[in-house]
Amino acid sequence: MDSHPHGSGPAFQFTSVLNKTLRPVKSFHLQDISNLLPHRTPVAIRPPSPNPGPARCPVGHRGPSCEPEPKPIMRRRAKSLSSSTGEHSCKNMQVRFVDSLGLELEDVKFFTASEDPRVPVHVIMRLLASSELASRKKLELELPYFQPAFPDNISAESGFLERLIQQSVSLERTFYSELGIVGTVQVLNLAYEKEVTVIYSFTDWKSRAESKASWSSTVHRDGSDPETDVFRFHLPVPPFIMTPGAVLHFAIRYRVKGSEYWDNNAGCDYKLTCQTYKITVPRECEDSLVHFV
Repeated sequence: MDSHPHGSGPAFQFTSVLNKTLRPVKSFHLQDISNLLPHRTPVAIRPPSPNPGPARCPVGHRGPSCEPEPKPIMRRRAKSLSSSTGEHSCKNMQVRFVDSLGLELEDVKFFTASEDPRVPVHVIMRLLASSELASRKKLELELPYFQPAFPDNISAESGFLERLIQQSVSLERTFYSELGIVGTVQVLNLAYEKEVTVIYSFTDWKSRAESKASWSSTVHRDGSDPETDVFRFHLPVPPFIMTPGAVLHFAIRYRVKGSEYWDNNAGCDYKLTCQTYKITVPRECEDSLVHFV
């Protein structure tokens, strides 16, 4: 390797021998070679952003270089495999039906061979009515009611006012309705605060219940006759009580100014006995009665 007398950079000398003949030597300088290459302007390189975001396509444009829109992931419930443990737990499962208070909705009653089940009267009446309608016979219904053993309207009887003044309380009248026994009581207006209660029993006083009467009106009389208040009471009658021969006993208690007055029908109690009466159903009403029974 020789130094070129006119150049500043190093030069390489290449020699080759062919057929033992010496060829002329040529020298090339690196600076001369770089001058022969085309000149290019430097390109500025922008440093990458710290958090480059994904490339987005313009709205309404979808190109090959844009990322596809993400699709929602549909989750599916995994199907559990059947196992012997699961089948065994289902066989031992018990179902109970309860009401909103958690009480049982069913009531099981076991009857012995010598014990006959007691069917309510209203159920028997419906069964008989359905049987007569099915056989196209003349339909007759027996309806229960309570027959009092005293006058219905005691206030219309003579001596009612004298009895009221003597006892300070007296039954006025009674009548029977689908809601039970309804009646009115008159009491002397001895004070503003007063209480009227009806004590009644369906078991000949083996057990009893009470029903408070409510104020209804005031009776103003002419002359020296006293002023009285009218109270109204209601005695509910359950359907299973409505059997022929059932008896209702009741008496009236009046409390006022720390004192207590009674009206028990001169010690005999007021009594009502359950009886029945028959009615014939017209032919035009039988069709509607079928849905009722």
